[in-house]
Amino acid sequence: AGDLESSLELSLTGSGALPGGLPPARSRIFKIIVIGDSNVGKTCLTYRFCAGRFPQRTEATIGVDFRERAVPIDGERIKIQLWDTAGQERFRKSMVQHYYRNVHAVVFVYDMTNIASFHSLPSWIEECKQHLLANDIPRILVGNKCDLRSAIQVPTDLAQKFADTHSMPLFETSAKNPNDNDHVEAIFMTLAHKLKSHKPLMLSQPPDRSEIHITPAPKPAMTCWC
Repeated sequence: AGDLESSLELSLTGSGALPGGLPPARSRIFKIIVIGDSNVGKTCLTYRFCAGRFPQRTEATIGVDFRERAVPIDGERIKIQLWDTAGQERFRKSMVQHYYRNVHAVVFVYDMTNIASFHSLPSWIEECKQHLLANDIPRILVGNKCDLRSAIQVPTDLAQKFADTHSMPLFETSAKNPNDNDHVEAIFMTLAHKLKSHKPLMLSQPPDRSEIHITPAPKPAMTCWC
């Protein structure tokens, strides 16, 4: 709660003051980091939410991309900051400490058409554990590229069991498909509502016997286009 309350800034409109000489409104800022392998669509997801459309052209993220969108929630103006990090380790080393600073929520992304990106999730979760100070930071799991139905390698039931094991909600969506625009919107807005109300995304409960553990697979070198 302390971090949430400390993430306040003065938002100025126009010349810096509101009509009638009133003091500027204060907006809470929520920093949400988006994590996952290269080419799973992290940049496209954040762009879809902040710009409302799929980017016509994307290049490999070098270091960190930063996007921001202000939204009204229950009469309060909230700023959502989405930090999209490079998936390749050689671009991350110098940025990791800064990237995890003052984080309010984490979005783990995998490519539904690439089983290797799903097997990498435990290593991303472990990185979060090493750098995040608070253990109660909300986390969600997003399977991207669900529009490529014939190429899907990660079945929903497998992803759901993994999400349940780690007490995360699972969303499957497509940053590219215009029909999924409302779904992408719902993912980040749900997270923002939960952060504002300080409510957990899932009730913490011990996993059952069907829990899924993934052994991290070696990450092959690849060119990242998202």
